[in-house]
Amino acid sequence: MDAATVEERRDVLSPDRTVIIGNEEANSKDAKFEALFFKFYSRVVRVLYGLVGDRARAEELASDAFWRLYRQPWLEQSDGNVGGWLHRTATNLGIDHLRAQGRRMQHMEGVERAENLSGHAANPLEEILSAERALRVRRVLARLKTSHAQILILRANGFSYSDLAESLGVRLGTVGTMLVRAEAAFQKQYRRMYGKEEAL
Repeated sequence: MDAATVEERRDVLSPDRTVIIGNEEANSKDAKFEALFFKFYSRVVRVLYGLVGDRARAEELASDAFWRLYRQPWLEQSDGNVGGWLHRTATNLGIDHLRAQGRRMQHMEGVERAENLSGHAANPLEEILSAERALRVRRVLARLKTSHAQILILRANGFSYSDLAESLGVRLGTVGTMLVRAEAAFQKQYRRMYGKEEAL
């Protein structure tokens, strides 16, 4: 088989797909997706890890976010804010995950308390207190409005004001106000859920 025949067949069938597509179309979308994946994957996983506290779950949620990106019909033509869309989608997936785990966390907390009271805890006191505080923060974030939780999570992961504006699709001048409101909502919800047991 000569090189022209091989090239002609690649235009008809793509071995990576079940759908018959043109080679140029597949290469264009795949190349753009691959570039976006390498550019944003580690940052998306880091944001999700900070939110859910589990590296494996963060990677699963990041994969889901990238799969959703890949399925977007506008991906090939987009020169816009794909990173912002991706971070919003990932944080929404993380927040949804936290909300879904609400009842499970309450049950696990009861079991952990019982273990701690019975003296079977394997971790030092500092680790237990740190884990308890992280669990509380995640629970509070899960109860906030999505926009408040998103901006707090992204800011905690080192996003600058300009990064936040781009990711959330807002004007740079509104980011400070949004952060203040989100922080106030967080503190109010934290106090509502946990009282004044611990200073923020």
